[in-house]
Amino acid sequence: METRTLVLVEDDELADEVLRVAAAAGCEVDRVWDIAEARRRWAAAPLVLVGADTLPRLPEAGLGRRRGVLAVSTSPLPEGNWRAAVLLGVDRVVTLPGDDELLVTALADATEPPATRAAPVVGVLGGRGGAGASTFAASVAWASARRGGHPLLVDCDPLGGGFDLALGMEKVSGLRWSGCSTATGRLTASTLRSALPAVDEGAGRLTVLSCDRPSAGGAPTEPPSPEALLAVLDAGHRAGEPVVLDLPRELPPAVVACLWRLTLCVLVVPAEVRACAAAGALVRRLTHHGCEPRLVVRGPAPGGLTARDVSTAVGVPVLTTMRPEPGLAGRLDRGAFRGRPRGPLATAAERVLGAAGPSAAQGSAA
Repeated sequence: METRTLVLVEDDELADEVLRVAAAAGCEVDRVWDIAEARRRWAAAPLVLVGADTLPRLPEAGLGRRRGVLAVSTSPLPEGNWRAAVLLGVDRVVTLPGDDELLVTALADATEPPATRAAPVVGVLGGRGGAGASTFAASVAWASARRGGHPLLVDCDPLGGGFDLALGMEKVSGLRWSGCSTATGRLTASTLRSALPAVDEGAGRLTVLSCDRPSAGGAPTEPPSPEALLAVLDAGHRAGEPVVLDLPRELPPAVVACLWRLTLCVLVVPAEVRACAAAGALVRRLTHHGCEPRLVVRGPAPGGLTARDVSTAVGVPVLTTMRPEPGLAGRLDRGAFRGRPRGPLATAAERVLGAAGPSAAQGSAA
């Protein structure tokens, strides 16, 4: 199956503009210089970009009308060229450099069409500091991978010490947030996943985008920008696989920008009075931004609080409860945490996947 965009642009200056945009989109293209060479691939190419100077000659060359043809130009299309554009079925005219974003989107869609099924986006926050939200987010992602899925786990907390360290992936090659901080606009899912650290889990595969750890005496790590986080989120979402976000309680601008994209927002709250008070304040901020979280109530309950008590105090329905996980602290400290198929964490994570939607719970053979 043909996957490369066909570029029939004779003008070198215009071709350079097209190739620049294609490189920014992470898409491979095949440039041809004459109509005879283009004829062989005209019908099979997922997208065809035709230079405005070449456009008038194409109808007479016998190239059939087809969908997925864009005319590219460095200036408005001359009036005489519009007849040829209609005969060829040109979808639209792209003027460079002004229409870069439009062309990036067209190239990405042609190279990697959006998934045919909806992909859940699960955000996980702690009701208070140290609630275990990061560990639970990782458990949800591991649960999806065990089912044969290819989830993307995104660390959004620059003060969390780096997800890769807790997962024992600090030596796995691949980009961290510092390498993705300039990502904006359209990213292909395949490009993103090939650049990030990943680990196999049975038939599935877990991909991780972790925050960096500052070097000694170095500048503090910065949170991802709203544009970068949304670009990563869109790329993961288009793959049709679950995206799990570990979100900081401070709700920086990037997190606020993506709250409306969540399929499910999970708030991990220990069964403690102070945790309930802290979680209640966070819930008010979340609802202000249009986000309606659900609770994962974590034991033990030193004062005897029940899940219903926590729900009443926080003002949010309970999605599931979770007993303490034996030996968890030691595994995290050794960087040996991998979501176990059984136990309190795994059980609660499976319930969250089920609540997020069928595609999250069933996994995929993608």
